[in-house]
Amino acid sequence: MNTIKAAVAGLGFIGPAHVEALRRLPGIEVVAISDVSLEVAEKKAEELGIKHFYSDFDELINHPGIDCVHICTPNNLHYPMAKDALKHGIHVVCEKPLAMTINEAVYLNELGIKSGLVNAVHFNIRYYPLVRHMRAARMKGELGEVYSVIGSYLQDWLFYETDYNWRLEADKSGESKAIADIGSHLMDLLEYITGLQIVEVMADFATIHPTRKKPLKPIETYSGKLLRPEDYENVPIETEDYATVMLRFNNGKKGVITVSQVSAGRKNQLKLEIAGSGLTFAWNSENPNELWTGKRDSANEVLMRDPSLVDKDSRGIISFPGGHNEGFPDTSKQIFKEIYEDVRNGRSTNPPYPTFKDGLRELILCEKIIESNKKQIWVKV
Repeated sequence: MNTIKAAVAGLGFIGPAHVEALRRLPGIEVVAISDVSLEVAEKKAEELGIKHFYSDFDELINHPGIDCVHICTPNNLHYPMAKDALKHGIHVVCEKPLAMTINEAVYLNELGIKSGLVNAVHFNIRYYPLVRHMRAARMKGELGEVYSVIGSYLQDWLFYETDYNWRLEADKSGESKAIADIGSHLMDLLEYITGLQIVEVMADFATIHPTRKKPLKPIETYSGKLLRPEDYENVPIETEDYATVMLRFNNGKKGVITVSQVSAGRKNQLKLEIAGSGLTFAWNSENPNELWTGKRDSANEVLMRDPSLVDKDSRGIISFPGGHNEGFPDTSKQIFKEIYEDVRNGRSTNPPYPTFKDGLRELILCEKIIESNKKQIWVKV
């Protein structure tokens, strides 16, 4: 087996998570990393045991023999980096959002198709086995017609006014924060499981802390470090901490989602409940190895993630027997396993993983949700 050489750009919270997941797959070597800060790149290279590090993305993609690059940088860098990598003949795995604007995402999607290279978006939550099990049950008709959808994604890492991160800065993150950051995962998941499309949205945002205390030195996401008064400056915040969005689907049915990054005690909880004419599914990402199934005329059930019990389409993304729990780090391992099959063998005509097309879809949804909040009206997608 020839070794595939991978590189990772962006070394905050998620970049090292990509490195760790890639190292769990045979035949893949992370040979180089980069960050806009050379100091950060050098520090992470030492921590991760990677010999080559850069502060310039062009130097990274020109590192000898790079086959695939993972883009884990702030949002405003996704488009130029993905474009440059594809034009350089390198496969791309990009964090969401794919770009800052729809036009940029349209261009990247077209470039990805034209290039013949793998182009993937890291919607890793699809890769919890019980998520794929729900999708398979819908495709087999067990769920029945979807009646309603209820979803939430709650976190607390921006709970205090002293919590700060680049995602709060519109020039780096975009017009939306909570919806674009975690709401995009939730909406991708709902459409993936149900097979439906969101065709109209009605949104209402709230900025809980209109002024935050920006640190005068870098602090990583989820670090939980406390600041002293002399360590920050007051800055106005324009993006939302909280949002509720009502949804209309192309089957005429309705749904609602709530996202918040200021919900104390909720570290990273995505919940969904999908009610169909056959049964109801309920799932919680903080307890990802259990799936609740609701029934009208018989006892409700709880399915434990077990390769011998789930749908056959889910078995390929399970590595351990039932009772040996798999969680968030395993989702990246499993999505990369499918992506790198195409990196090794050439892109498939029907990739099982989310592509730039899916990244474009989420940007369209986010833009319409932002428009709805501004106008306080229903907006068609």
